Amino acid sequence: MTDGILTGEGVLLDARPASFATRMLAGLLDVLVLGILLLGLSVVIGVLAPELGPQAGQALAVAAAATVMVLVPVTVETLTRGRSLGKLAAGIRVVRDDGGPVRFRQALIRALTGIGELWLTFGSVALITSLVNDHGKRVGDILAGTYAVRVRGAARPLPPVTMPYGLARWAEAADMRRLPDGLALSARQFLGRAATLHPASRVQMGQRLAGEVARYVAPSPPPGTHPEAFLAAVLAERRDREYAAAADAAEAAEVEAGLLQRLPHAIPDPAD
Repeated sequence: MTDGILTGEGVLLDARPASFATRMLAGLLDVLVLGILLLGLSVVIGVLAPELGPQAGQALAVAAAATVMVLVPVTVETLTRGRSLGKLAAGIRVVRDDGGPVRFRQALIRALTGIGELWLTFGSVALITSLVNDHGKRVGDILAGTYAVRVRGAARPLPPVTMPYGLARWAEAADMRRLPDGLALSARQFLGRAATLHPASRVQMGQRLAGEVARYVAPSPPPGTHPEAFLAAVLAERRDREYAAAADAAEAAEVEAGLLQRLPHAIPDPAD
């Protein structure tokens, strides 16, 4: 199932709810970490209880339970924006229903609800709720307005665009200054994943993008030029021109900086 979420910058993202197995793995890892923490606190309380008395020992036990069940989960989810140690290892994150990062309020609701649905019932309530909910939400997610999504790894770099054989002279003389950046990016992404597309879809998308790009390029490419070769030639030439312009600008800035550092009134600069 694919959900669209709109970020504050107005960009539509594709956020898929995490699978049940992934959430279970993250939950088990979190329980393991919290269990080790609780065990350590229990040992400390056991050492201190005889000296402090039974009432103080009970108070410390309650404080330790509150720390493990509420304070630690809330702090971790708030500071990491929804990524506990288990979720980090499983590659998921808890986000709001609108796709934004969880805040203190959402983390607190999830932790407080987790006392009943996770700790007191050994996770059975959360398990049943996640299985019947379309987004895999547990009760705490329903009340807090959150759900777990998969976090994609780093995007693989697209293969470099090379100038097709026989189109270099045409591309060098072509006028493509009016080509919009957004359209150039779409063409670049298409060429990068063209090999993974269905043949029919690849032909259709290539022809459509080539037709749109051709509106901003003059003169037209040689007759019989393949749409993908045309796109590659335009993008390769555009990249080379932008690189050359950036190099010229950097050189001009360096020369200007050297002139500004010179002493005025023809006073010779001191020898280095």
